[in-house]
Amino acid sequence: MAGREKWYAGVHRIRVDSVMFDDIDPRSPTPLYDQIAARVRLGVAAGDLRPGTTLPSVRQLAARLRVNPATVVQAYRALESEGFVEMRQGAGTYIQEVAGARRAKERDDQAAHFVREMISKAARVGIGTETLAAAFDRAVRTGAS
Repeated sequence: MAGREKWYAGVHRIRVDSVMFDDIDPRSPTPLYDQIAARVRLGVAAGDLRPGTTLPSVRQLAARLRVNPATVVQAYRALESEGFVEMRQGAGTYIQEVAGARRAKERDDQAAHFVREMISKAARVGIGTETLAAAFDRAVRTGAS
């Protein structure tokens, strides 16, 4: 993961580069705060965001994504209530330790979301689920990613 390194109390920490949020789409029917939160959840589930990782500040991320800072606050608060992050007034937002079973469930949830999204996109261009499933199977067999 690209990012700047920072030391806190002798513990090595990684600052998240806002590049991880490049796939946020303002034209999506999914609210922006949900997209931001989902990206963080996926990063935690995949192990890319480890406990203690510092997320971009509300102002930094809002400016980077060209969204209202309240949108970022809403995403961060949702993540905090779910136990993914800890918001420290004046110090930043940090990834929390998340149990392995919870990370696995989040990976499963994200996989299901990607599949639903793929089916929806395929349907919009006239590709049925059987054709899509066959293409998926071929891609998996050939190791395409």
